[in-house]
Amino acid sequence: MIGRRPLVFGLSSLVGLWSLVLGLWSPVFADETWTGVISDSMCVRKHESGAEGQETTDADCTRDCVRGGSKYVLIAGEHVYAIANQDHPALAAHAGASVRVRGTLQGDSITVS
Repeated sequence: MIGRRPLVFGLSSLVGLWSLVLGLWSPVFADETWTGVISDSMCVRKHESGAEGQETTDADCTRDCVRGGSKYVLIAGEHVYAIANQDHPALAAHAGASVRVRGTLQGDSITVS
């Protein structure tokens, strides 16, 4: 019986340490919410007029730029966040609009949920 005590203590210590690590790690991947505008990485805050001087909306410009190879971004105040999951269907639907985005942040990139 005495020989098993260190093993039990060792396992409980390991479980306690693992719980601590998970507890500290989980806020890193917790959903957050940002309010901003869906734009594109080329125009960011300044959308140009359409071809041959035709006026275009911010939404049309954003979608056109993304079709041309630009990436969707979220402008929240002075911050410009890249969007990791570019194929999220809500991005095109809300291009150029003010939105509330929920997701996880890693560096300067948001994965939209």
